[in-house]
Amino acid sequence: MGAIGGNESVQWDKMNGAEVVNGGGSGAGSLDRIQVLVRVRPLSDKEIARGEPAEWECINDTTIMFRSTFPDRPTAPTAYTFDRVFHSECSTKEVYQEGVKEVALSVVGGINSSVFAYGQTSSGKTYTMTGVTECTVADIYDYINKHEERAFVLKFSAIEIYNEVVRDLLSAENTPLRLWDDAEKGTYVENLTEVILRDWNHLKGLISVCEAQRRTGETFLNEKSSRSHQILKLTVESSAREFLGKDKSTTLVASVNFVDLAGSERASQAMSAGTRLKEGCHINKSLLSLGTVIRKLSMGSNAHVPYRDSKLTRILQPSLGGNARTAIICTLSPATSHIEQSRNTLFFGSCAKDVVTNAQVNVVMSDKTLVKHLQKEVARLESELRQPVSNSSLEAQVKEKDNQIRKMEKEIKELKSQRDLAQSRLQDLLQVVGDRDPKHQVFLLV
Repeated sequence: MGAIGGNESVQWDKMNGAEVVNGGGSGAGSLDRIQVLVRVRPLSDKEIARGEPAEWECINDTTIMFRSTFPDRPTAPTAYTFDRVFHSECSTKEVYQEGVKEVALSVVGGINSSVFAYGQTSSGKTYTMTGVTECTVADIYDYINKHEERAFVLKFSAIEIYNEVVRDLLSAENTPLRLWDDAEKGTYVENLTEVILRDWNHLKGLISVCEAQRRTGETFLNEKSSRSHQILKLTVESSAREFLGKDKSTTLVASVNFVDLAGSERASQAMSAGTRLKEGCHINKSLLSLGTVIRKLSMGSNAHVPYRDSKLTRILQPSLGGNARTAIICTLSPATSHIEQSRNTLFFGSCAKDVVTNAQVNVVMSDKTLVKHLQKEVARLESELRQPVSNSSLEAQVKEKDNQIRKMEKEIKELKSQRDLAQSRLQDLLQVVGDRDPKHQVFLLV
């Protein structure tokens, strides 16, 4: 299969208030800011028992305010504005419907998307991401059921990053996985399990496996603290049924990432020691790298972005500043004892909302269709060369066009060679099994 971009128009379908693509091709992409939301959890039983007040207040749908001044920084801002803020009585369903849905469901239209949960330990990240994942997948399957004119294939994979080691959560083996960089695919995880889904219940079972495999541990702040970053990836492929197997066949391919980050923590507050202390150091280091990447991206395109400082940022690079739509849910504890951590989370969110991504509709063509497209492009370039141009840079333009033509002719030759090889192997196989009936001969034509 070959991926290709074009200028075809994209038709949009309104699905319960969210825009999703239902056809078309890959455009040049559109600039889109990262969507940043804030969710404040209720006070925990421990915080209530200690008599801690709730210091943060959502004064409207977009602004959260600190009720007093920061003891160590009286001039620090006390009000922060985001795309949406959710007070402690809001349900996860509301967070999804009003803050995440539009971004997450871009995947059914061929646009990559990612949803993050970021915040200190015990602030409700895993709880939030579990609900958001369930809501998103339920809506994806609902969309599939309503669009019988398209054929869908869903694939699922899952990893965790524990102490800077990448593990496959769908594999019983505890083997560290390596990261590789590819010019076309970007950074990818080697030998990662990817399962083709049968239905929603199949996916639920796989997610349960991931939950059982993921590293958790007890700390003073959280009885079941996530000790690793978890990334669940759902890939959605769809094609129009009427064009399946035909020359015009194209496939929309995109992925949605559900990212449950481990929480930042202070060793003194979490009372960590030994293994927990080591885990906390790795967690804080990778989150520091993530924060640095976000700050650099928010500064503009001229700044160097250190994606390679951690495996987390390497894997998430497309979601942070590339071909994806992204939503980040910043989770907060309102308690007095977590003022500084909450302030750091809000600072991270303030930087993230200035980051711009360039999401595109991802269209994959069959080799046969791709060859025809390249042949048309060669003809167009040759036609341009035949047109008179009164320009001092004519020689350079001609050279550039010639290079493009040679490159495309090489691609066409390689594709035809692959076709001929496949046809030869098929004919050999038919001869071996003794099937020489002419009506069974198979010809691959371009």
